Order: sequence, then structure tokens, then C-alpha cells
Amino acid sequence: MTTFVLVHGHWHGGWAFAPVERVLRARGHDTIAPDLPSDQPQAGAADNARAVLGAMRDAGDDAVLVGHSAGGLTIPLVARQRRAAQLVFVAALLPVPGMSVEDQFAAEPDMALEGFTWTERGDGLLDMADDVALEYFFHDCPPEAARAAVARLRPQTERTLVEVTPLTAWPGVPCAAIACDRDRIINPRWQRRAARDRLGVEPVTLDCGHSPALACPQQLADALEQVVHRASG
Repeated sequence: MTTFVLVHGHWHGGWAFAPVERVLRARGHDTIAPDLPSDQPQAGAADNARAVLGAMRDAGDDAVLVGHSAGGLTIPLVARQRRAAQLVFVAALLPVPGMSVEDQFAAEPDMALEGFTWTERGDGLLDMADDVALEYFFHDCPPEAARAAVARLRPQTERTLVEVTPLTAWPGVPCAAIACDRDRIINPRWQRRAARDRLGVEPVTLDCGHSPALACPQQLADALEQVVHRASG
């Protein structure tokens, strides 16, 4: 069985993985889903990595790091500081040494789809409007679960968007990618291309939007087991 360390993206918390955690645990796996300090204005990717490392203190070296969305910026940093069996990127951003996320968006304008917006508060934090979250994060999720998720979203530091990643070199850890074909935020075509060109892997694709842990937890659990089996086989 596998220990999955589930690392959330912007505006979210570890709670966002609860549905897929239930599925994985029912199948005999262990899960860890820490809250990152991403609602603190000065917190950057290195701070997020420290939070994950602290949560993994009792995990073995065979843990699988799963980064959803902006969680993909964090998991390579964790794997540079401790052993892990695999990195799995789910509808994820990928850090590029020497660049910020904003630099990447400028260099690859097809990374993100149009329409997804946030509000700058002026204190280093970004707010997310409820209607935007429902339309882009949770459009294919069960309505009651989507509304509950929107109510739990937190302000988000903009530092992880504007800072140059502290990652200087990729860790020598096997990688996998899970792309979401109905994602309205990160372009699905870019997800598939980045998996092949940057990670050197063929992505597993899910017929869902940006939040598969909530929209299709059974299928996400299947995909996670598939990529782990592929790596170990």
C-alpha cells in the first residue's frame, strides 16, 4: 500500500482532498493532506515545502507526493530535501528554475485559459470571488459540495505567483502527470504537452474539471493507483 502526500493549490487547504482521501483509505492506502501557510502574505514556495516536510515527519521514503494545481510548485522542493518514491502532478503548475509563475504565463500564454480572475487586496493577499470559484474551480462538482468548498476558500498570498522559484534543479525522482480535460483554469492541452515535454511522461487524463478530488474522487484514486503501479512495475 502507498502513502499519498496530497499538496493543495492556491486558495485551498488540505480539506480539499477529503473525498479522495476517503476512497484511498478505503482501499488500504495512507494519506497526509497538510494545510500550507498560503494565506500568509510573506509565505512562498519554500515555506510551503517546510509545511509539507513537517507533515511527513513520520512518513517513509516510499511516500508519493501529489501536487494539485499550484501544489505542483511545492512538491519538487520537498523531494529535493527528503526522499520520496514519486512526484505526481494533477492539473498542476510546474516550476521552472530561474522563473516565476508570472514569467511562465508571459512566456507561454496558452498555459492558462481566459476568464479566471482574482482580486488584489493591497496587503499581499488575493481574494477569490464566490461566483468565479464556482465557475472555474467547482463547475462540475456536486452543487452542495461545491458551495461548501467555496465557503472554505482562504485568501492567497501572491508571493508564489511573483517570486522566482527557489527550485534550482529538479530532483531525480520519477514523475507522473494527471491531466483534467475539462479544466477551465490550466489549459488541458498545455497540461498534456508539459507532461510529455517537461516530465517525459504520458499523462493519464480524466474527464473532469480542475478539482478532481471533489468532482470525481473515485476516478482520481484510480489514476493515482495507476501511475504508482506504472512506476513500480
